Amino acid sequence: MSTFLSDSVETRHVDGPEDERFAYRRFGRPGEVPLVLSQRFRGTIDHWDPALLDALAADREVIVFDNRGTGASTGEAPTTVEGLAEGAIAFVRALGLRQIDLMGWSMGGFVAQGVALAAPELVRRLVVAGSSPGGVPDQPAAPAKVWEVAGKPHNDDEDFLYLFFPETPQARAAGIASLRRLDHRLKTSGANVAPATVVAQVAVNRSFKGFYDRLGELTMPVLVANGAHDVMIHAYASYAMSQRLPNAKVVLYSDAGHGFLFQHAADFADEVDRFLS
Repeated sequence: MSTFLSDSVETRHVDGPEDERFAYRRFGRPGEVPLVLSQRFRGTIDHWDPALLDALAADREVIVFDNRGTGASTGEAPTTVEGLAEGAIAFVRALGLRQIDLMGWSMGGFVAQGVALAAPELVRRLVVAGSSPGGVPDQPAAPAKVWEVAGKPHNDDEDFLYLFFPETPQARAAGIASLRRLDHRLKTSGANVAPATVVAQVAVNRSFKGFYDRLGELTMPVLVANGAHDVMIHAYASYAMSQRLPNAKVVLYSDAGHGFLFQHAADFADEVDRFLS
């Protein structure tokens, strides 16, 4: 039995504009502006660490969802960041929301920036976690092993530990604890991203030219965060964003990597809460 509130929330569905149905969960303290979360490559609503979700939902309403053609949502999986951003906008508008706070992790960070650029009136504040604007000059490339591991048909604990956490005893222990927290949902749902959607998401990453040259258009407050040892998206991207965003704060965790938001769930949730408040 799980002690996390977010683990007990039922999945709902809302119809979108393209004969599609979006799966989502909505929980926490209702307020005027909910926080919507955009997920990573090969992630679903069941791949958010409940420790982070509960901490975020302590003082605000949180909404997690599967984008078009992903997880429990129907429709055709987009092959571009812009297409995923359109899907996210369609979902938010299908719920009848006029304004949201938006947080994107990893590929979800690309999508969140795309939403804020395409529909700035919709996004009050933006959080970009473990991500990049794309197109950053001199951005260090990810090691070849990253895509070898991320592209496997199925990832095991060791794969996730390599991709998301540094190779230290403390980070490894935090990573294993996070993976075990995910078990409650995943053992029941078996949630996964279908092979055709994985192919589409690979195309998203390969075709993404980046928003680096458009960061100046993101005039809303932006919180950028990452782990200093992210092997998937080098933390240099976070620094580069600070040089071009007109109203931003950058937070780096020196002992963490791509999964810093799960490794330091309570602390990062506090950062997000202060920022959104």
